[in-house]
Amino acid sequence: MYNPTLQPFIDSVSQSKKLSKSTQDYYFLHRLIANIDDIHTLFAGIYGHLPQARDMFGQLIQVLFQAHLDRSPSLKNRDEAKEKKGKWFLSNEITGMSLYVNRFAGNIEGLGNKLTYLEDLGVNLLHLMPLFKSPEGESDGGYAVEDFRVIENKLGTIEDLKRLQAHLLEKDMYLMIDMVLNHTSHHHEWAKKAKSGNREFQDYYYFYDDRTIPDQMENTMPEIFPESSPGSFTFQDSVQKWVMTVFHQYQWDLNYSNPKVLIEMLDNLLFYGNLGVDIVRIDAPAFIWKQMGTSCQNLPEAHSLLQLIKLCTEVATPGMAILGEAIVAPAQIMEYFGKDRYTTHECDFAYNATHMALQWDTLATGDTRIMLEAQHELAKKPLGSSWITYTRCHDDIGLGYDDYMIANVGFTPYLHRFYLKNYYGGIQADSPAAGALFAINPKTQDARISGSLASLCGLEKALAAKDPRWIEESIQKILLMEAHCLFLGGIPMLFYGDEAAYTNDYSYLQDPSKSYDNRWMHRPIIHWEKNALVKKKGTVENKVYASLKELIALRKKLKVVADLKNLEWLPCTNKSIVGYVRYIGNERVYFLFNFSSLEQIIPVHAIEPNKQNKNCLWSKKQVSLEKGSLGFQPYQFYILADS
Repeated sequence: MYNPTLQPFIDSVSQSKKLSKSTQDYYFLHRLIANIDDIHTLFAGIYGHLPQARDMFGQLIQVLFQAHLDRSPSLKNRDEAKEKKGKWFLSNEITGMSLYVNRFAGNIEGLGNKLTYLEDLGVNLLHLMPLFKSPEGESDGGYAVEDFRVIENKLGTIEDLKRLQAHLLEKDMYLMIDMVLNHTSHHHEWAKKAKSGNREFQDYYYFYDDRTIPDQMENTMPEIFPESSPGSFTFQDSVQKWVMTVFHQYQWDLNYSNPKVLIEMLDNLLFYGNLGVDIVRIDAPAFIWKQMGTSCQNLPEAHSLLQLIKLCTEVATPGMAILGEAIVAPAQIMEYFGKDRYTTHECDFAYNATHMALQWDTLATGDTRIMLEAQHELAKKPLGSSWITYTRCHDDIGLGYDDYMIANVGFTPYLHRFYLKNYYGGIQADSPAAGALFAINPKTQDARISGSLASLCGLEKALAAKDPRWIEESIQKILLMEAHCLFLGGIPMLFYGDEAAYTNDYSYLQDPSKSYDNRWMHRPIIHWEKNALVKKKGTVENKVYASLKELIALRKKLKVVADLKNLEWLPCTNKSIVGYVRYIGNERVYFLFNFSSLEQIIPVHAIEPNKQNKNCLWSKKQVSLEKGSLGFQPYQFYILADS
C-alpha cells in the first residue's frame, strides 16, 4: 500500500533532477511509487534508529533517480522487452559460460573476437569473472577490489566493456559480472583514508582499538581460510587498531550498519546495471551483516539488505537480475530467494551448489540415494526464481549438504566425507580422479576439493596411461555430469575449458601470487591451438565439444526444461540410477542417468506405467519398453520422449 507521507521524498528529488514527461520517465515514477513503501520499511528496519536516517533515505532516493537518468534509451527499451517476456531468465534458451577474461582471451577486446566460438557451442550468456581494478599479488582472483569503476588495466577499459556489451546485444547474448559487496581491497580509496586516521572512513569498516571485541567475535566466527589466512581480524600499524578481515588480510569487511556504505555500494551496483549488465552476481552475500555472538553469516539483516537492494534495482535498472552467491546448506539457501511478501524479491538466482556437490558424491559412490535425500529441500525454491546449475566453477567443491542426508541412507557422515576427500583429493591411489584438497582445517580436518571437470572424471590419468577404453569412459562421465545439469532446471553455467576437456593446469605452481591456492589448477590458461582441436574429428576435444554442442541445442528445443517448477523426481528402484521428468501440459520428457561404472537395469514401470515405447532424443533411437525393463551401459543416460 502506498504511504503518502513518503511523497515529499519523490517530489523534492523529482524537481531537482528535472524529469521529463517521457513514457519511460512515467514508468520509472510508477515503479518508484509502487515500491517506495517497501523500500522505506526495509531501510527503516535497519537504519531507522539513527538520527541521520531521514537524510540518508533521501540520498538513497536520489541515487535511484540518478541511475534512471543515466540509463541509456537502448537499455530502457531492453527493459521493456524483457518485461514483456515475464521472467526472461527462466527460459530454456539460455546457456552460460563462466570465464576469466585474461586466461580465456587475453583481454576484453580479445574476448570480443572469440564470440563466434562461443556462439557455435550454443553459449549465449557470458559470466565474466572479476573485471575491476585489484592489486597484483593481493587480488584473490579479482575479489579484492581497489576501484569498483575502473577495469583492471591488463583487461582493458570501461569503454572496451561497453563495446563488448554492444556486440553481445547485437547477437542477442547476455552479460553477467561480479559485484563484491562484502569487502574491498585495503588499497581502496576508503581504506587508504581509514589508514590515515580518518574516523569517517574507519566507520566504513570494522575498526577496534584492542582485541577485546575481536576475541569475543572470533569465538563464534568460523575461519574461512584457516591455512592461508587464519582468524578474522588484522592489526593495522598506521592507526594501531584491529580491522575485520574475514577472508584474507588484504580484504577489509565493509560495515553495512553505516548507511553511507549501503548507499555508496548501491550506487556502484546501479552503475554496473547501466553498463548493460543483465545479471549481477553478488559475491558472498551471506557475510554482509556482522553481529556479536553469531557466526556473522546468514543473519536476518543480511536478507533485509538484499531485499532492499533488489527493490532498488527493480525501480532503477529493472532489466537486471541478481544472483546471490550464497554457498550454504540447502535449507538456508531458500532464504536467499526471499520470504513472505519479499518472496522472489531478494535474489532471482542462487547457485545450486548442493546439487553440484551431490553429483560428485554420486559419481564417486555410484549411489544416488543421498542426492535424492536433498531434493525435498531443493524443491522449495519458489516459482519465479531460478538456479544456476553447474558441474564446476572457479571455486572449490564443498561437501556442504547436511549430515542427516548421509545418515538417512545408512552411512556415517564423517566417514563418508572422508572417503570422498580421499577419492577426489589425490590420496586414494586407485581412484581415477586427479584432484587436491583445498582449505584443510587443521582443527576439524574439514576440506574442500579442487580439480577440473575432466581431471576429476578421470581423463587426466586416462590420457597419461594412454588407455583408450579409460579415455572413453572418462568422456562419458564428463557428458553424464554436464547433461544432468543442462536439463535439471535453471540456467546451466559451463566453466571455460570444460567444453574442450581441459585437465588440471599446474602452471600456477610457478607463480608466487597463486602457488598457495590450488584452485588455480582448474582455472586454465586457454591455448587456442588446443581449442582448435574441437573441430578435428576423433580428438578428445572434439568428442566433448561436439557432444556438448548437441546437448545445448537439444535443451533450446525443449520447452519443458524452462524453469517453471515443473520437475518431478522418479522413484527408481536401482540405487545407481537417478531420473526426473520435466513436463508442460501433456508433454513429458524423461531424463535417466546411470552413475555406475557397471551395466544396470531398471523396471520400466518406474518411469512409464503404460510401457509405451519412447524416442531417445540423445541417441536418436527408439527405446522399447515392452519387455518391462530398461538397460544402461556404464555412465549412460537417456532423454526419452513419446514416439
